[in-house]
Amino acid sequence: MPFEPKHPVPVFPLPGLVLFPGVDLPLHVYELRYRTLMRDALTGERVIALALLRPGWERDYHGSPEFHSLGCLAHIEEAAWLPDDCYHVHLKGLSRVRLGRTAREFPYRAVRVQLVLQDPFSEDDALVQLERRALIEAGQRCAQAAEAAGLEPVPVDAHLAFEPLVNNLCMGLAIDPEERLALLAMDSVLERGRRARELMDAQALHTGRIEPPGSERN
Repeated sequence: MPFEPKHPVPVFPLPGLVLFPGVDLPLHVYELRYRTLMRDALTGERVIALALLRPGWERDYHGSPEFHSLGCLAHIEEAAWLPDDCYHVHLKGLSRVRLGRTAREFPYRAVRVQLVLQDPFSEDDALVQLERRALIEAGQRCAQAAEAAGLEPVPVDAHLAFEPLVNNLCMGLAIDPEERLALLAMDSVLERGRRARELMDAQALHTGRIEPPGSERN
């Protein structure tokens, strides 16, 4: 059973980032209220919830901008306190969570969370194995297209188990944050993998049309 916090969880809302379970995320924390959040989290259960800010967040960023109710619980694996009083942290996505009632508002928000479990599946299932191979091949095509266009490719780790493989590739997609959140909202990892594969193939096709840096048309 995934870890379920006993206490309200600090929320770190971000405008363009959606974290997935099983994915590693380095994060630089410099804003005062979130430095406070990190200090408190490090003395507690070492977990925070990452949430995507809703459109229009700029109007109330220094107050309490609204965020989506679906987020990702993350464990603080490592934290380095820097000479400028900022933090560089390494997070690990744990599980999807529904962000509920606010238990604390200032200087940062903390909320009650409810785990949102994925539909069960087996790594040995023939459909999962088939989708795994197709997903790896799509990721490799996408990486090759990026390299050919002089762009930074998203690495494909074929040794990962199916769910972290799917989720890492979802994190690497060049898509709108709201579309990435829609991937996180999928209860079926298999369906999420299929959708990620479709998006990677479309991305590879688009990238293949991009002129590499320094190239010239005849």
